[in-house]
Parts: sequence; structure tokens; C-alpha cells
Amino acid sequence: MTKLWGGRFEKHPEEWVDEFGASIGFDQKLAVVDITGSLAHAKMLLQCGILSIEEHSLIQTGLLVLKERAEKQQLEFKTEYEDIHLNIEKLLIDEIGPLGGKLHTARSRNDQVATDLHLHVKEETLSTISHISSLQATLLELAKSNVETILPGYTHLQRAQPVSFAHHVMAYFWMLQRDKERFSDSLKRTDMSPLGAGALAGTTFPIDRNLTKEELGFSKVYPNSLDAVSDRDFAIEYCSNAAITMMHLSRFCEELILWSSQEFQFVEISDSYSTGSSMMPQKKNPDMAELIRGKSGRVYGSLVHLLTVMKGLPLAYNKDMQEDKEPVFDTIETIKGCLSIFNGMMKEIKINDIKMMEAVRKDYSNATELADYLAKKGMPFREAHEVTGKIVFACIQKGIYLLDVPLDEYRSYSMLFEEDVYHDLLPETAVEKRNSEGGTGFEAVQSQLALAEETLFELPKI
Repeated sequence: MTKLWGGRFEKHPEEWVDEFGASIGFDQKLAVVDITGSLAHAKMLLQCGILSIEEHSLIQTGLLVLKERAEKQQLEFKTEYEDIHLNIEKLLIDEIGPLGGKLHTARSRNDQVATDLHLHVKEETLSTISHISSLQATLLELAKSNVETILPGYTHLQRAQPVSFAHHVMAYFWMLQRDKERFSDSLKRTDMSPLGAGALAGTTFPIDRNLTKEELGFSKVYPNSLDAVSDRDFAIEYCSNAAITMMHLSRFCEELILWSSQEFQFVEISDSYSTGSSMMPQKKNPDMAELIRGKSGRVYGSLVHLLTVMKGLPLAYNKDMQEDKEPVFDTIETIKGCLSIFNGMMKEIKINDIKMMEAVRKDYSNATELADYLAKKGMPFREAHEVTGKIVFACIQKGIYLLDVPLDEYRSYSMLFEEDVYHDLLPETAVEKRNSEGGTGFEAVQSQLALAEETLFELPKI
């Protein structure tokens, strides 16, 4: 078989070498955007007088037939044509005759593949933003229902202070908001057209890159042809943004896994997102949460993969860059799948508010309230901290909690203690009073929810 680029060659690779060098096994995913780019290129060639009306009409008709088949996954690709670009070109020639070869005038596979990847990543970035917004909406509804649900807050995985469950959930809402903003900001660097850059140096044909830019919905063109064909920053940025998002999902999964254990019993994950044991009949494992936690490593790997591919490449295009697509495709598939599963899991999660309240009544997470109580009565906070520490130590020795300490015993530590100390030590009071901006107090949380409602469906700016 004669290669579409084979005029200069006397000898061609053996079949197994062809298979090693081919990318059609994975870049066929770009079939639709590749044809979309070709339709725009053909229209530009017409408007610049490089194609006649009749030639453009025939090429356009053939491309539209191929696009319809591609959308229905009815195209048959062959390894001997290496990649999606040559496969589509061969299919077009089969469809309309030798004229199909004229479509490649004034372009290279180098600017073609860069254009395809830009179109694909742009589309998938918008889709990822939509998935994040859907998860945020679920978390917001969960938070609205649990403003006055109280659970222990932790630092160092040790009980610290009681907090509103809504406040805890909303911490992840705002993490996801930053993720969404990162993806949105990256669109500025993804929404660029490399088409018309040629192999590396532009073209001698009188093309108009702004026509294809407009036709494909890009906001600007690359001002440098070398950069246009060799840039993969936008793909790296998608993988980087995805890695951060996966890190956030993994952190939340870790907490859900802990909370659903027999030791915590704060939540119950739906059977739909759990599995059992083949040996132990009583088991209910939080497998979907564990899988999401595990898949973060997969996305991190794709980011490192892509950075490593690009790190030593001279300008402009190099065959190494064929290795850019699989990590991007895998990252897109993984993060969207994880966001969808996580969203479904959170929609069906059951909150055990009784167990949460029991936990905060049987710990020393209200010790800060005791120190604050003394400080508000006039004792220097550092002294109040020391007095409280002594009282907590005494309680631990006796196996009791701060609400169990008799008033006369409190007064043996300081005469500042009065009957109202017990009100201040209640978990509900401890949470309710923390109404500084961004705090866990019920009023502060309501303000936070209102802000989240305003923020949630703001459209990304390109």
C-alpha cells in the first residue's frame, strides 16, 4: 500500500512497525472534531479562492456524509493510515474521488491535530464545569437540610470543636468552586486556533486564519506558527486542574469512608454505591468512595505523563507528541465519571444526626468554650487556656466530661465561674455563637448558603 506521504520513500515499515507508530487506536475519538475542522478549512479555502465553488461543494458534501457516520460510530478506520487525519482523508477520497486530496492544501497534520485537541479539550472543559456545578448543587441542598446538625470538627484527626454539618459540607463546595474557576480560566488558553500554522512555518497560500477561527468558534489565533503546533500547555492545564479536583474528591471520600465505619456511624452510604464481601456476609463496603480516592492517583499519573512527554522537546512538532492524547482522554473520562458517581452518592447519603450529636456530647471539643468563657469574664486568655487544660485533665482522670463537672468544683479553679457556664458548654451554643464571617454559626452558615446560591450557576467567562 502506498502511504499518503510516501512519495519520497523507497521502502516502507513492516506491519508491526506501522502498528507501533499508529495512533488511530485512540485518536479516532477525535473523528467528529477532525471533520469539523476540515469543514471550516474547506470553507476558508473557498472564500480565499483556493477552491472553486464546485470543488468546495463536493468536498463539503463528502465531509458531511463522513461526519454523520462518525457521529453514529459507523466509520471504519485502518491502522495502515496511521492516524485520524489520514484515515478521514482516505475515506473522503473514497467517497468523492481524488478531489478529496485537495482539502489538505495549506495545512499540515501538525496544525490539524493541534486544532482537533483544542476543540476537544474546550468542549470537555465546559462539560467538566457542568459536572462540577451539578455536584455543587447537590452539596448545597444537603447543607441546607443540615444547618443545625452538629458533628465534631477535627484537626490532626483529633476532636477539635463542634461544627455545623452544613459548614463542613460547604467547605467542599468552595473547593469545587475554585476547581470550576480554574477550569473556566483555562478556557482562555484553550480557546485558541492553531489552524493555518501549517507544519511549523505557515503557508505560501493566501489563507485567512481568522475565517477558520470564527467558523470553529475560537476567540483568537496563535500569533506564532511554531508555538501553535508545539503548544500543549492547554492540555497539561486541563490535567493539572483535574488532578486538583480529584485531590478534593479524594479528601471528601476519605471522610465519608471514616464516617460510614462502625467506629463513627455518622453517615450511611446507599447500597447503590456500596458492595459486599464474598466471604463476610455482614460487610457493606464504601467501594465507590474508595475507587474515587484511588483514581486520583491515575489522574496524577496522566499529568506527570504529559509533562514528561513535553519536557525536553525542541520546536516544533515531534512524534513524541502523539503520546499527548491518551493521558488527556483518560483524565477526561476519569474525572467526569468520578464527579457523576460522587454526585449520585451524595444525593442518596443518609445523615445520622443522632450519632453526631452523641459524639460532641461525649468529648472535650467544648474546651475552647470554657477558655473563652473565662476570657470574656476578664481572665487573660493564656491563663484561661491553662486553667481549662487542668480541668480537662482532671475530667479525663475521672472519666467525666466538662458538662458533668459540678459548679463548686469549677469555682475551685476560678471564682469567675457561674451557673451560665453550662449553657456556654452546650454543643449547640458553641456552634451557634460562632457567627464571625465564614464561621460555623448558624447565621453565618445561612449567609454562606445565600452566597453559594448566587455563585453556583455563574457562567464561565471565555
